[in-house]
Amino acid sequence: MNFPFYIARRYLFSKKSHNAINIISMVSVCGVVVATIALVCALSVYNGFNDLVSTLFSNFDPELKITPSTGKVFDPDSQEMQAVKKLPEIAVFSEVLQDNALIRYRDRQDVATLKGVDNKFEELTQIDSVLIDGRFALREDVVDYGTLGIGLASKLGINAGFVSPMEIYAPKRNEKVNMSNPATSFNVEYAYIGGVFCINQQMYDESMMIVPLDLARKLFHYDNEVTAIELKLTEKANPATVKKQIKEILGDKFLVQDRFEQQEASFKMMQVEKWMTFLILSFILTIALFNVVGSLSMLMIEKQDDVRTLRNMGADNKLIRRIFLFEGWMISGFGALIGIAVGVILCLLQQELGLIKLGQTAGAFIIDAYPVRIEINDIATVFFTVLTIGLLAAWYPVRYLGKKWLQTT
Repeated sequence: MNFPFYIARRYLFSKKSHNAINIISMVSVCGVVVATIALVCALSVYNGFNDLVSTLFSNFDPELKITPSTGKVFDPDSQEMQAVKKLPEIAVFSEVLQDNALIRYRDRQDVATLKGVDNKFEELTQIDSVLIDGRFALREDVVDYGTLGIGLASKLGINAGFVSPMEIYAPKRNEKVNMSNPATSFNVEYAYIGGVFCINQQMYDESMMIVPLDLARKLFHYDNEVTAIELKLTEKANPATVKKQIKEILGDKFLVQDRFEQQEASFKMMQVEKWMTFLILSFILTIALFNVVGSLSMLMIEKQDDVRTLRNMGADNKLIRRIFLFEGWMISGFGALIGIAVGVILCLLQQELGLIKLGQTAGAFIIDAYPVRIEINDIATVFFTVLTIGLLAAWYPVRYLGKKWLQTT
């Protein structure tokens, strides 16, 4: 066994002549334990919320989405797109035309994001799982249907039981507005209310309406152009690998985005919040480890006789410093191990039993209890962060205070 480590371990667990040193050492370990538990639990809760948001978006966003790098629309029948469509990993190839339009129902109106989709959209997403009223339908016989977000439906004062159609207005492309008769400058289409969905994401619930692709093309005056191609992959397909293949086929003219890239702003914000919380808790951990300075200082004073004996046996200053450096590092190490163990147990209990609720009333939120997910990388980051800060906290008293108490013995 390493000699300095052996002596440091004896010092840590042996009884000191002054009880205050034992108390300060225990306070130091407890401070590290509490801060480590907070780090593990906070990062795991953020992971849980990240998974929750990802699940919500997965009901609506495709696994991969192709959009043009420049411009708004493109031809889905091009040779490159047909090559993508023929890839064996592609299970569903869905065309989308999306733009803004004015939705009017009786005396109410609102600007909405109109998403024109083809008949494969229902296979592409889990739209049925988020419907709260009516059913998902695009077209029956000669009737077009629209499926609205709950916020948009509320603003228009409609639901799936209404029999009057909605009026959809879009300005005519490549034409100037007729100031004497502005109404002639708009294309108008009609759609009946098919259903209402709720994804609990404002960008969809408050402004999105899904309509047939043909209706969107007539309204925005396009022939066969689309704004995006949305893809669903086979079960065994690797999204990253397929994404790379598609990029090689399409080149730089198109963007290929997975679910995280489609909602990049939302997920980036969550990551920023996660690591800002980590930094704040690390600062609290640093304050807690200041107890190590006091503990080591008092220990060096108490062990002057031991240091004198070690010098007589041939120990040099470097070896003696390493003993007390290991002592401080072990305080951090034991605190980190205990804190991680307790933190992981608490997270597992929360994951299985939902001990801490989001609110007093069941059903008030999307989920009743805080979601958690433990990541090995986060655990490793917490462990090495505690050890690093602990080493720095131990280095100061050994390096500077040791000049006074260790050199004169």
